[in-house]
Amino acid sequence: MTQVRFADGTAVPALGQGTWHMGERGSDRRAEAAALRLGLDLGMTLIDTAEMYAEGGAEEVVAEAIAGRRDDCFLVSKVYPHNASARKLPLALDASLKRLKVERIDLYLLHWRGGVPLAETVAAMEKAVAAGRIARWGVSNLDVDDLEELGPALADCATDQVLWNLEARGVEFDLLPFCAGRGMPVMAYSPVGQGGALLRNAALKAIAARHGVTPAQVALAFVLARPGVIAIPKAADPAHVRQNAAARDLRLAAEDLAALDQAFPPPRRKRALAML
Repeated sequence: MTQVRFADGTAVPALGQGTWHMGERGSDRRAEAAALRLGLDLGMTLIDTAEMYAEGGAEEVVAEAIAGRRDDCFLVSKVYPHNASARKLPLALDASLKRLKVERIDLYLLHWRGGVPLAETVAAMEKAVAAGRIARWGVSNLDVDDLEELGPALADCATDQVLWNLEARGVEFDLLPFCAGRGMPVMAYSPVGQGGALLRNAALKAIAARHGVTPAQVALAFVLARPGVIAIPKAADPAHVRQNAAARDLRLAAEDLAALDQAFPPPRRKRALAML
């Protein structure tokens, strides 16, 4: 499996697992945890979650999934902007650790920028690293100007998790090159879009038919082809998990990429950062 390395040398799989919308219904939690465990078995050992997802419910699903195999996975969680202050971040982190039933989170992210000054959030993150409660910190939904505002602390920022898929390609103009130039991996959430509109695109369906795969696998392969990018699609059933895993083996030809560029034109100028 292709791996991506953080600046500190830690390697993770380029294809991980997301958990947005997991934990929202108690009746689904067992199946969701089983799907995550299958993903671990298939090598998708990075699991991304957040205190926002089902107000902690997704973290509880992750806890069930990784029970007895903590060493098999790389855990990512995110803090609400309103909890990212010097006083509140340690409390939010403690709550996430308890829900996840772990002693340390491998990567802890600011979910998006809010009213708390970035410098205050960074200082709180660094204290959590020094205390051994998180291994590293990063951000999510921050654009280039936000990252530049971090100043010297940018060297310690492990990643920026952003919306990137064929329908939302704005980050390709400046954010992806900015991060690549600093050796900072980017995490792509919703890599196959939301709501299914992307997957009904005629060009995408034609490419999928040529390769004997699904449109979702083509969309995922497009993201995975970019060096230094970690994709975190969410899958809650075994068939979907296996399809995601199989997308790692799909290699898109030059003609495929040209067709995708025609159907989903890459940005030619700066665009506002897209978010979900």
